[in-house]
Amino acid sequence: MADFKVVVADPKTKSYQIDVTGAEANKLVGKSIGETVDGAIAGLPGYTLKITGGSDKSGMVMRPDLPGPSRRKVLVAEGTGYSPVAKGVRRRKMMRGKEIAPDIIQINTVVVEHGDKTIERILGGDEEPAEDVEAAAE
Repeated sequence: MADFKVVVADPKTKSYQIDVTGAEANKLVGKSIGETVDGAIAGLPGYTLKITGGSDKSGMVMRPDLPGPSRRKVLVAEGTGYSPVAKGVRRRKMMRGKEIAPDIIQINTVVVEHGDKTIERILGGDEEPAEDVEAAAE
């Protein structure tokens, strides 16, 4: 069975790391970079998440222009997973395709549609600031 660490980046606030296991994790297998998934998979009902990347157990990054889930050596000049030291420098690097496989460890996502509650509230973070002020006054 697949287990993933899903990193949810909320453009309004910050990023959150959520562990996804079991049947919910199996729903992510076969999805590709650029696809949208229901946030309920990561325990965020009402949210829609877009897959933006990820990495496998040895740190190989997923590249959005490589088809399939396998690892392969690719000649790259720029883009995800490579920063050239000088203009025009190319290098052959091991990278992973854009499809999620069971041996992926981390999946990066970004929030496309927000739900009714904030992510902090759903994950059990802090409460409403107004309640804290009233409790301190009593």
